[in-house]
Amino acid sequence: MDYRKSKAPISTISRDMSLMWKDTGNIYETVKIVAKRANQISAELKHDLDKKLSEFASFNDSLEEVFENREQIEISRYYEKLPKPTLIATKEFEDNELYWKNPVKKDSMD
Repeated sequence: MDYRKSKAPISTISRDMSLMWKDTGNIYETVKIVAKRANQISAELKHDLDKKLSEFASFNDSLEEVFENREQIEISRYYEKLPKPTLIATKEFEDNELYWKNPVKKDSMD
């Protein structure tokens, strides 16, 4: 997913909790779904950032060779300005872009 195109807010906003648990029937289940998705997003972002920053990796262990790379700083700033994974996951949940299933509920219905 391209997180640059995400319409998630950059800062935390208040949400109506009664609307958040309507789909699942349980606020704790909603929190669990959003948390799992946020962990997935966080892992993807970390992987992307590590891949981009690996281009600038220095394999010398010399303390004297400390330098700043302008491109590396810009990449880091870009990722810092992105919405946090929990905000992206919450927005995806609100927009019904997430798929989840609870096998426990399925078994109890039989």
